Amino acid sequence: MTTIYNFSAGPAVLPKEVLQQAAAEMLDWQGSGMSVMEMSHRGPEFISIYRAAESDLRELLAVPDNYRILFMQGGGLSQNAVIPMNLVGRKGPDATIDFVHTGSWSGKSIKEAARYAKVNVAASAEASGYTAVPPQSEWRLSPDAAYLHLCTNETIDGVEIDFAPDVPAGVPIVADMSSHILSRQVDVSRYGLIFGGAQKNIGPAGVTVVIVRDDLIGHALPVCPSAFDFKNVAGNESMYNTPPTYGIYIAGLVFQWLKKNGGVAAMEQRNIEKARLLYAALDADDFYQNRVAPQYRSRMNVPFYLRDESQYEAFLAGAKARGLLQLKGHKSVGGLRASIYNAMPIEGVQALVDYLNEFAGR
Repeated sequence: MTTIYNFSAGPAVLPKEVLQQAAAEMLDWQGSGMSVMEMSHRGPEFISIYRAAESDLRELLAVPDNYRILFMQGGGLSQNAVIPMNLVGRKGPDATIDFVHTGSWSGKSIKEAARYAKVNVAASAEASGYTAVPPQSEWRLSPDAAYLHLCTNETIDGVEIDFAPDVPAGVPIVADMSSHILSRQVDVSRYGLIFGGAQKNIGPAGVTVVIVRDDLIGHALPVCPSAFDFKNVAGNESMYNTPPTYGIYIAGLVFQWLKKNGGVAAMEQRNIEKARLLYAALDADDFYQNRVAPQYRSRMNVPFYLRDESQYEAFLAGAKARGLLQLKGHKSVGGLRASIYNAMPIEGVQALVDYLNEFAGR
């Protein structure tokens, strides 16, 4: 039977061990007689699952004590509205939000945030076709912004920001880390808020993780729905409304899997190896093309193009026959894309590299 490797950008591959454990516990979680899907979110069984997940994530990312971890619904896209509704109130009705525009997802964030405050695009990579991060020397930051928003890994465009920039005193950095959270070490204390949809490196779609500093909680605009007010969510252990219980359970299993496999530091080294292997194959000649400047290439999302555009259907058909799935690029940019998240084993990347070489040679 052909081994299947799923390169989807999200919902994405999950660790096999996690799926096996979830399957074994589907009908009866640890002798409770219930599936996690059936549990009350206020019962002791699920409370223990939730608290273990929160504790493990705090340990994995070394989250300081003055930050809250929230498990919310609505996806990363909804946070483009939830975050300004919670943060701009600190600065009053004339608040400005700074953005660095590095691709599709930061563009969506800019558009949504403009509904709640003035937006300053401090820097844009549009001129490069979103293939690089504008030099920090060119950023035009507001001295008293409500916050600076960055998408630190553009899932569609394949651009990754691997640094926390310097900002004016008192300006928090908000980072959309949806597609590379837990893939590399990060100093959480450099950020005011980190968020990410779970469906790439954490678990199934339906859960959004928000890590927010205490002083940024409690400033929601009157228009903010009560279920999205960080103060309500934090004050009720993410259970102000019914949380996505099964998604949190799977996320907790992923956190346990990460800890058993050496944590984020070990995962980062594996991701460096996988990315080097794949980019080396793409750069071997001009048959394939990755357009992102090498210093900003994502370790997680690798878009690439064929020199001969008539060969895309043949490439995808051949890949599918070999068990290499979900390699079609995003509809907005075309081409091809391989997402190689934490759960993608190096064997999967090697299988893709072998096929890349075979197809180019043929």
